[in-house]
Amino acid sequence: MSYNRVIVSSFGGPEVLKYVQGKELPEPGQREVRIKVTAVSACFTDTMVRKGIYFGMKEKPPFSPGYDMVGIIDKTGPDTSLFKIGDKVADLTVTGSYTEYICLPESSLTSVPEDIEDGEAVSMVLSYMTAYQMLTRVANVKAGQTILVHGAGGAVGTALLQIATVMGVKVYGTGSSSKQKLITDLGAVSIDYKNESISDRILKMEPEGIDAVFDAIGGESFKTSFKLLKKGGILVPYGFYKNSTGQGGNVALEFMQLKLWNILPNGKKVDFYSIGDMRKNNPAWFKEDLGKLFDLLKERKITPVIAERLTLKDAEKAHRLIDSASVKGRIILQVG
Repeated sequence: MSYNRVIVSSFGGPEVLKYVQGKELPEPGQREVRIKVTAVSACFTDTMVRKGIYFGMKEKPPFSPGYDMVGIIDKTGPDTSLFKIGDKVADLTVTGSYTEYICLPESSLTSVPEDIEDGEAVSMVLSYMTAYQMLTRVANVKAGQTILVHGAGGAVGTALLQIATVMGVKVYGTGSSSKQKLITDLGAVSIDYKNESISDRILKMEPEGIDAVFDAIGGESFKTSFKLLKKGGILVPYGFYKNSTGQGGNVALEFMQLKLWNILPNGKKVDFYSIGDMRKNNPAWFKEDLGKLFDLLKERKITPVIAERLTLKDAEKAHRLIDSASVKGRIILQVG
């Protein structure tokens, strides 16, 4: 039986994404299951993978991108016992999920409640997990504190706004003029970074500074964010957007600079977040936190902002939208 998938034919722009047909379904190995994929997200990290600039990536074209997935188990391999055929599961794959079928170790999978819609479920795996762990595991943000979220209109940004609001945290969010209403609607104080000074606006309203900043922009943005912290505050960088788009400097040098800021005698802290490293170092946290997010979703305390629902064939279109930086929230690719 044949199946369809999207591959990166060579590193480059969205045009390198090709919709191709595999001749035979993949077969699960020992302690693996085969999953019929129903939904994946198209995210900014996928575009970095497509360009060949994602840090630590070892895959070489041709391969399928895809950082996360939700699907239904349709076959189990030898020595499996955790799941059965028909179970709905999710995983953080990093690559490989732009496909109709995928084989994964059952130990890496998390059960998805049957009554959660697949597109909303997959939104939890990368974006909301990143937001939740940065707020709770890294910054240890508490009710009544004040935070700043850069890129607040994006996938992780909207997740940060929603979860922080549920936690009783005061949020400031930066975004372009087209995303100001979305940021405000999600409960944050919006700042149009293109038309006003972020520092002036924050310090006017919070003269003593703020408790935490979540920043994936990089470059000068990190410096501004660090200066806005009050004593005891924390900067949580989780990406280098400017560098990945050719607007910034050397990532390694910026990363070393962040490390050096931690030794400054000013009571401030920097702690870089990587979802991959967090999962590797604390594997039990991933399933625990994803379960909590599914609970919040079922209770409708959070609702993922889904900008568009496309099909697997539309992967190139999805990446063009992401590259344009115009997406409000998350793009979902519905599969099968």
